Amino acid sequence: MILTGCVAFARHVGPTRVEAELLPQCWEQINHKYPERRLLVAEACGALAPYLPKEIRSSLVLSMLQQMLTEDKADLVREAVIKSLGIIMAYIDDPDKYLQGFELQMSALNDPSERVINATHQVFLPAFAAWTTELGKLQSHLIPTLLSNIEKILRDGEHGLDEHKLHLHLSAMQSLIPPLFALVLKNAPFASKAKLQGEVPQIEVTRFPRPASPLQDVATIIGSREQLSVLLQLYDNQLEHEGTTGWENLLWVVNQLLPHLIETVGKINVTSTSCVHDFSRYFWRLCRTFGKIFTNTKVKPQFQEILRLSEEAVDVSATAGNGVLTKATVPIYATGVLTCYNQEEDRKLLVGFLEDVMTTLSLSHAPLDSLKASFVELGANPAYHELLLTVLWYGVVHTSALVRCTAARMFELIVRGMNEALIDKRVAPALVTLSSDLEFSVRIATIPAFGTIMETVTQRELLERVKMQLASFLEDPQYHDQHSLHVEIIKTFGRVGPNAEPRFRDEFVLPNLHKLAISNNQQAIDTKRLDIAIQLFEAYSALSCCFISEELMVCHFLPGLKCLRTDMEHLSPEHEVILGSMIKECEQKVENRTAQEPQSSMSIAASLVSEDTKTRFLNKMGQLSTSGAMLANVFQRKK
Repeated sequence: MILTGCVAFARHVGPTRVEAELLPQCWEQINHKYPERRLLVAEACGALAPYLPKEIRSSLVLSMLQQMLTEDKADLVREAVIKSLGIIMAYIDDPDKYLQGFELQMSALNDPSERVINATHQVFLPAFAAWTTELGKLQSHLIPTLLSNIEKILRDGEHGLDEHKLHLHLSAMQSLIPPLFALVLKNAPFASKAKLQGEVPQIEVTRFPRPASPLQDVATIIGSREQLSVLLQLYDNQLEHEGTTGWENLLWVVNQLLPHLIETVGKINVTSTSCVHDFSRYFWRLCRTFGKIFTNTKVKPQFQEILRLSEEAVDVSATAGNGVLTKATVPIYATGVLTCYNQEEDRKLLVGFLEDVMTTLSLSHAPLDSLKASFVELGANPAYHELLLTVLWYGVVHTSALVRCTAARMFELIVRGMNEALIDKRVAPALVTLSSDLEFSVRIATIPAFGTIMETVTQRELLERVKMQLASFLEDPQYHDQHSLHVEIIKTFGRVGPNAEPRFRDEFVLPNLHKLAISNNQQAIDTKRLDIAIQLFEAYSALSCCFISEELMVCHFLPGLKCLRTDMEHLSPEHEVILGSMIKECEQKVENRTAQEPQSSMSIAASLVSEDTKTRFLNKMGQLSTSGAMLANVFQRKK
């Protein structure tokens, strides 16, 4: 009501009196003790902007808002400041204020409050982009500056990437895609021909990604849906038949923005999931906004040129030096570009690309991180599970054991979050096929995936099948000397044991760990013995935090720990100290329980992990020289 009154007064009296009589009221209350009053000031700056002299708008009012954005403690006030800044940007016409506007945008994006950042994307950024476009600086300054900031963040991130800062910059770049596309349309060779005549075809609902706010809707920026519809028809026609000659704004996207972005993508650490995800989303929005013809004729060829995955590329000698396939370029192309459109031919292209990458990386003994990143990003969306299984089945039946091995390792990444029926019908049979492979390395590679199924599935029959398979690895005489198989099984038990079904842990994991600990005492080769001992130590450390019944404690857990202590006495005295205290704690609890009146086989692990025990145990771990690297994840098993 107050603002409505102020606006009515301003309309009536004109700019000079608004400056003389109303503005001082705002200025005096900029630091008022009540946030409601400061909120009113922030909103008034925007509401009165159209009625103030233009030089006051771009000096005093802008300074007031800048001060409130940097100094006000209340999120609500800073959110209102951002909205008012958006209005100021719509009226400002002093080009000298551009850099101040740019700095305000960057500090708004760095604000600690989610509300303020959302308002920046929804209101301030679109308004600032509109003014930047008017000044001709969208392609010459705003986007290039954000891009060079991103490159600097990546350069500085070699010793630890600031993922939050990167996310802010990329989300700003993403918010600038609609104004960039609008600029391309408005300055196209056909722009003068775009006249509204007769019936205008409807724009498909899915033609553009959902905008973050109405101000980011391309139709809003262009002027109307009808005008946009006419321009889109001419745009597609131009790309398909006439080409891009003389179309400066589009050529900038094709010849400067895209190559720059693709080069930047090659510098990302492929193991940074959030970084890969952010870049993937950016490319997805860019391709969806610029359309299918643009994606197929301008974006894909640039990636393909760099990735060079043609038929002859699968010849190993040709690709051994192809380091680009190990970079983040692979997951970003797969998940940001190849998933944009969902027709049959698009899905085929994605499947073929992933199959080629899997084959090439495997045959050239290259790291698999880029393939893993693609699977993790795609696997997060159940719509891609079938497609990923098609890719993996190609690997399962491949003639090369190296490719089959890779396929086996990839299953572990997509089982989480997958429908149990799909695991039962497609994943388990593929793993069972691989687990009887002629090559031992392929069989061993299936173990982590079998473990993950035990951890995530509830279907009894499927669990039994997996348990039988793991049992055959442990009991079949042909595996008795397979050192790497035992290492993989113990590692998997340590990882999945704490989260798996208690019966599986009690009847299978603990007794088998005990057997493996007994047989390791007989191992004559010290390096192998230490390998197994360290994995057993990790597994027992993880499992010591679970509920373990008294009977299991006496029959398997304690005897296993004692065998392990025998190994460590001989090989690693500092581990032996910790094991000694673990054993003492366990024995103490068993004695206490026996001394009390007999109780049912209620777990003694509840007391096992009592606070004092945990504190002493962790203190002991702290004394261990290798504990940082080895035990970092012991108490973080549940994701």
